[in-house]
Amino acid sequence: MREPDDLPDDEAAGPGRYGEAVFRPEQAGEGERIDFGALAYDDLTLARLRALGVGPGWRCLDVGAGTGTVSRRLLEEAGVESVLAVDRDTRFLAARPVPGLDVLEADVAAPDFAPGRFRLVHARFVLMHLPERERLIARLADLVAPGGVLVLSDAIDLTSDRMPDTPYTAAMRAMWRGLRDTIGTDVSWTPSYPQLLRGAGLVPVAAEIHVPPLTPGSPISRFWADTWERSRPAMRATGLVDDAAVDRAIHYLSTEDCAALSAGMITAWGRRPDTGTRSTSRPVGSA
Repeated sequence: MREPDDLPDDEAAGPGRYGEAVFRPEQAGEGERIDFGALAYDDLTLARLRALGVGPGWRCLDVGAGTGTVSRRLLEEAGVESVLAVDRDTRFLAARPVPGLDVLEADVAAPDFAPGRFRLVHARFVLMHLPERERLIARLADLVAPGGVLVLSDAIDLTSDRMPDTPYTAAMRAMWRGLRDTIGTDVSWTPSYPQLLRGAGLVPVAAEIHVPPLTPGSPISRFWADTWERSRPAMRATGLVDDAAVDRAIHYLSTEDCAALSAGMITAWGRRPDTGTRSTSRPVGSA
């Protein structure tokens, strides 16, 4: 394992970028790590989207689509008309094409990101890794067609100072700090989503939190174990944990002794007031 002073230049110099400094898509097993998170959260995400009316005739934008599990389920289960799946690296999306799925390699934070307007704009575990979050929420809200919805999901940290010290809480605290120092991840502001959506002109707004159970071998337990392995150098650089502590935390997740709350997923949504007109813009790449 690398020591803290062995971090690559982009990790040692300060905040870098997701997918370059830590969670590199070319690293073996990265697609599987993302899919473990999908297994933990996709059912809830799809249930919420369908409850908001997402269905046949909808054109959808999935920002930071990852391996595309939500995009594909929107097409195959919700029956939407089309999905534009956007990511800075689309190798996982391109590897699993399905009818109705358009893929765009782009950076949502880029000034020229303007793919059109959509009845659904969805982003999960994206904004927490990016700077200028209020500006990006306003930009995503502008992409929502009248009557459409913006749905944002991100992590919410439950390891408060009153939580008992366990191998899990030690690793989570080191991970959040390490990711903040390395790629700028910040989940401290995610509870403000409803207010930010309202400030972007969406109404009504609402939010909910889901916490998947940490049980041995569960998708969320395997997701955190893989995430700690990938972020181990950044975690160790905080001085809060060493390799032995990370190893203890990974083992802890695999045992019946594990007694902890996973980080939650906060989902917030808001609707663009219907002005009686509907955008005719089609997603990039559609006919």
